[in-house]
Amino acid sequence: MRDIEVINTELNLADLDSVEKALFRAEKAARAGGKENIAKRDVILRLRDHLNEMNPARSLDATKEDWAQLSELHLLTSKPTMYIANVDEAGIGGNDFVERVKEHAKKESAQVVVVCAAMESEIAMLDDEDKIAFLEDLGVEEPGLHRVIRAGYELLGLQTFFTVGPKELRAWTTKVGATAPDAAGEIHTDFKRGFIRAEVIAYEDYIAGNGEAGAKDAGRLRVEGKEYICAEGDIMHFRFNV
Repeated sequence: MRDIEVINTELNLADLDSVEKALFRAEKAARAGGKENIAKRDVILRLRDHLNEMNPARSLDATKEDWAQLSELHLLTSKPTMYIANVDEAGIGGNDFVERVKEHAKKESAQVVVVCAAMESEIAMLDDEDKIAFLEDLGVEEPGLHRVIRAGYELLGLQTFFTVGPKELRAWTTKVGATAPDAAGEIHTDFKRGFIRAEVIAYEDYIAGNGEAGAKDAGRLRVEGKEYICAEGDIMHFRFNV
């Protein structure tokens, strides 16, 4: 908790410095008149007072319109936050210190992931078979690094889709709620600009069919258009023309 307080205080003071400068400019503009200038000054003033009380910017009670006014400030304490609690092997299931971190994180809508760095170091040196046996002995389902990655994706609203070719299988990252053209654009802007359709196989169907051919034979390949909302793990083949 001491570490969290020190780091958050430093980030908060950095933001406060940026906000004080922005407030000086906003007050000058507000004196010239105009509803937008006055509204911007008022929201920056509220943020300044909020930060002065050592609260992170992300906990400010503000509307979407307010945040649009503040976006240009690129505030450090407005960013999504994850706390990683490094424990010994005995604390991998949690302990009193972890509970205190979780209690603090809950107030900020932040993520907490518990890892044992010493154990992760050992896992990294093992081959796949030994990793599985080692984790089973500890009663842990997966390495902590996997939990960190998954929590990070959830925090940022991200998901994964795949493209599969004769020589390469590749994972791509896109936003949750992205359409098929949005996903295509993650590969190349031309894919999005000239999007025609996407051939999609759900991850579970791809695995059940032991690949694309089996999924096709089972009738699990779908042709989707521009309105299709991508799902986690989709295997996608894009048709486009530019």
